[in-house]
Amino acid sequence: MTKPRIVQISLVLAALVIFVLLFIAPRSHKADSDQPAAMTSKEAAAPVDMELFVKNAVASLNTSGQKEIFDQLVKQAEKDPEHGLDSLVKFWDKNRRPDMAAYFTEKTALNLKTASAWIKAGDRYYYSIQFVKDISEVAALYGKAIRCYSEGLKLEPGNVDAKIQLASCYVDQSVDPMKGISMLREVEKTDSNNVKLQMTFALFSVKSGQFDKAIRRFENVVRIDPSFIEAYLHMADAYDQMGNKAKTIEMLEKFESLTPDMFAKKEVRKSIEGLKKK
Repeated sequence: MTKPRIVQISLVLAALVIFVLLFIAPRSHKADSDQPAAMTSKEAAAPVDMELFVKNAVASLNTSGQKEIFDQLVKQAEKDPEHGLDSLVKFWDKNRRPDMAAYFTEKTALNLKTASAWIKAGDRYYYSIQFVKDISEVAALYGKAIRCYSEGLKLEPGNVDAKIQLASCYVDQSVDPMKGISMLREVEKTDSNNVKLQMTFALFSVKSGQFDKAIRRFENVVRIDPSFIEAYLHMADAYDQMGNKAKTIEMLEKFESLTPDMFAKKEVRKSIEGLKKK
């Protein structure tokens, strides 16, 4: 089995790995993939100016009267910020622009001024990065995510998930990764059994090619939370990249035996049989 096939399994089984893909997984941006490339130090140091990207996004609304709908929603938001801003977030979600939805989620946070609102905005910015087509926007999105998580932590300093996400921003933006790692280490001192923390460390290890370390972290995940069976798919991927076919099959078989999803069982079984024929 090749690496792309393992990755395909985890993507096909979207219902099973959605937590990892949309809540945990740190994002990488490689120049030879469909993802934006990692930022250079120069790009990360550039001023964060989302307004320019918002202006460009609005200018692109040239079909089905979308510009008129947007303008009307803006007017409603001016009169009723709470409901109007929510409508703008939904508008951009519908138009498949999570970066713009994140921008108006931040506007909501500015209106509500609560920790949860700020952290939600941070999540929105962070997870929108994987969908960005214009690489020049990546620095702005990371900057905004960092700002929102930081604001949330000012109000709720004990929020471990927000700390992990903030640390992930520092690591992923490739400018001050050790700052992020240090933050994760601090969390580990007091909450070593945090599944999200272990997954974050594991996925960082995968990205850096440290597959042995990644596997140990994935093993910690299933030890802490046996129901988090998606970790077996990640372990299968790690073993596959190490060229260990036997362990790849073993991890896939564990996942197959534990998942209640019949479609998942069928897809994984196909992959296992394909492996055994090689």
